[in-house]
Amino acid sequence: MPVEGAPKDSTMAEISEAPISSSDPPNTMSEEASDFDPKTMRKTKPGLKRLFLTLTVFFSFLIALPFLLKSIEIYRAPLPFEDIDLLSSAMEKNPLRYPCQFRAVFINFDDITDKNELGLLINSNMQKLTSKVTPACGTCGNNYTVAVTVDSSSNCIHSESENVGKWQCGALNGFDKLNNDEDFDEYLESVLDSKNRKLYTVVVVKRNAEVRVVVGKYRHAWIVGEDSVEKAVENMAEIFVKVFVNGGKEEGSIRGEFMPVGADGKVVLSFSLLNSDPHDWVYDWDFQELDETLLAPVVDALRPVADISVESQVLYHTPKASFSYWDDKQGSYIFSTKDLPFFVNSNEWHLDTSTAAGGRSKVLHFVLYVPSAKECPLKLQFPNGEISMTNGFISPMWGGIIVWNPPVCSENLQVQHLPKHKISSEDLKKISEVFMGQLRQLFGLKSENHYVGAFATSVLLTSAKGFAEWELDVLSRHHTCFNLLQCGTTLGSLSRLVQSLPRMIIMDEIGKQVKYSLEAAKLSLSNVSLGYSDASAVSSRKARALAEDAFYHPSMMSVSYYSFEHCFAVYSPFFLPVSLHVLLAVIREWKRYKVENRKYLAWKAKLE
Repeated sequence: MPVEGAPKDSTMAEISEAPISSSDPPNTMSEEASDFDPKTMRKTKPGLKRLFLTLTVFFSFLIALPFLLKSIEIYRAPLPFEDIDLLSSAMEKNPLRYPCQFRAVFINFDDITDKNELGLLINSNMQKLTSKVTPACGTCGNNYTVAVTVDSSSNCIHSESENVGKWQCGALNGFDKLNNDEDFDEYLESVLDSKNRKLYTVVVVKRNAEVRVVVGKYRHAWIVGEDSVEKAVENMAEIFVKVFVNGGKEEGSIRGEFMPVGADGKVVLSFSLLNSDPHDWVYDWDFQELDETLLAPVVDALRPVADISVESQVLYHTPKASFSYWDDKQGSYIFSTKDLPFFVNSNEWHLDTSTAAGGRSKVLHFVLYVPSAKECPLKLQFPNGEISMTNGFISPMWGGIIVWNPPVCSENLQVQHLPKHKISSEDLKKISEVFMGQLRQLFGLKSENHYVGAFATSVLLTSAKGFAEWELDVLSRHHTCFNLLQCGTTLGSLSRLVQSLPRMIIMDEIGKQVKYSLEAAKLSLSNVSLGYSDASAVSSRKARALAEDAFYHPSMMSVSYYSFEHCFAVYSPFFLPVSLHVLLAVIREWKRYKVENRKYLAWKAKLE
């Protein structure tokens, strides 16, 4: 046992002594241990793994940020803000002025020798009439030309403009129907051809007769009688300015609130026959006859101004809301003008049955009211005590009402449950004439067949389509002006709204509507400069309709957009805490790496 243990002890002694026999001196090892400070030094290079992982998470957030912003991005189609501002400012500062062409023809005036002086005299009188008031939008202002023709027995002289055709000298020689207005009107139209040329002509025929002024249903008028040149020029200038340009209205313009056309350029003429009490009598009408004879030509004539549709209905049990009283002197029941605001019974008169009533189309109501037996006959009395000839009245922007007393009313029939009657063709014709007068008034024109001027009273010939050619020109010009003003206002409001709300959704459809609206407005302005009243009215109507469609687009409603503050408040609770922690981790890890790297560099410097 002792023999075997001896070598073992020697081996252990050798192992324990091995470090002592190392090549490093003992004093060196102790010096290194004493110089190393773990707080300021480290012997190994700091790793980049933790910093790399932290930066990877941080940069993944940065890369995902554009995708997040893209996911919450509001689509906004580009809008031509500069063009919108130009149109709005142009319509506000520069009222539309149409170029107008006038022609004065003097027949049998042998004492006129200087046509140029005559033209200056006409211009001077027209300037006096236009200078009294500021030229309204849709008129000619000073943008007009006057051509003069003197057709006498001795010679025929012209003072024509470039775009005005010459008068056919001797065209009235041998024509003996000057007293027949309708025949003379048609004859002048065959000579002048004013339908193809927007030229307004006044013909003065000197003859031994009382002076008479007539305005035809086309674009011409005539003055017949023994009149001096000065008087003829005064009458002529008044017809040019007050009738052909202003439409017989003293203010010279149809106010915007009295243009009964919807924002979409459509008008619905709703005709209603109201039987107040069907227990007394029931009346029906042949509306198809009324439509074919009266309404079809009107719809076609007003097509440049509005897209018109017609509908009709017959209602029963529709008493009026106002009261009437019996007048022994008149032998009828009377309702006065002060009762007119209460005449319409909105609770019983279900007139708004049209599909267009809920849209932006304008509905004009024309009501034929048949009173009951207990208030028949029913007549309208004016404040001066006179009885209305038409027995009807209008309500601006709403329509018109006619009180029609049936023939059985005067018979005092007491039999109830009378059979159903139909309004005769003669009565229906009279009713249609009153309806036509009411429609003209609603459009701002005169319902009378004469114009009382400062120098003479002019007879206005009526057209079968309800509106003369010169009246349609007036409506087209004024309606174009109103449409373009509304278009500029609507687009301007849309532009300011969009720019004030950067988070508002602007669909491509809205951008296209705005673009097409501006194009239509520019086309209308171009047609105005050329004097094309019908074409300018059609383009302006389209421009306004598109502007209204863009402004009232469903995507423009408030529920479809939100502010940036709202977006931040929604997403910040989800992303802000995580993003803040990631950012703080990157900063902390970067600082740690810099500290550890300085420790390592300090140790390397110590060794060197």
